[in-house]
Amino acid sequence: MARPEKTAAVAEIVDSFNDSAGAVLTEYRGLTVKQLQDLRRALGENANYAVVKNTLAKIAATEVGIEGFDDLLTGPTAIAFINGDVVEAAKGLRDFAKANPALVIKGGVLDGKPLDAAEVAKLADLESREVLMGKLAGAMLASLSQAVYLLNAPIAQAARLAGALQAKAEQDPSILAGGAGTPAAPAAEDAPVDEAPAAEETEATDEAAEPAAESTDA
Repeated sequence: MARPEKTAAVAEIVDSFNDSAGAVLTEYRGLTVKQLQDLRRALGENANYAVVKNTLAKIAATEVGIEGFDDLLTGPTAIAFINGDVVEAAKGLRDFAKANPALVIKGGVLDGKPLDAAEVAKLADLESREVLMGKLAGAMLASLSQAVYLLNAPIAQAARLAGALQAKAEQDPSILAGGAGTPAAPAAEDAPVDEAPAAEETEATDEAAEPAAESTDA
């Protein structure tokens, strides 16, 4: 490969590394052209699957600051540069490798850190971003419902209490004046009878009786 072509090829791989969220290295030895096409179709917009030369990939990895990558660049290599959901791309590669054993996942890189094949497999076992977002949304809605219930419960209780007080006030208006529970003043006709005047009348009767007795004696 001429130097200008080599430089352009390295620059293209560098751009792919920089523009992607991660990358998975595979060995595609034994796969047919049709199978490679099927793999690209299966990955869809999540990843761009490209066959690369190991020497050029090493240079590009060095330029973007990826370390510990050289050991993975052996044999025929193709890299899935992940542009979408990393977990979905890893799942797509894993599932395709199960159906087509000729595809071997050698490792990858995520956030600039190298991953071995086992770590890529663990990544594929995670739930996708959409599933996690769905669960998060469900949890948020549940929390929101609980919050609304907790906020509305005291209001409903206060409304019931106000209704009960209003009904009681209609029956006994003195509640509004702060007289609830205070016995009413006794009516005039219910007032106790004053016994003093009766005693005075008795004394007057006795005095009137004495002159009558004297006149009888005379």
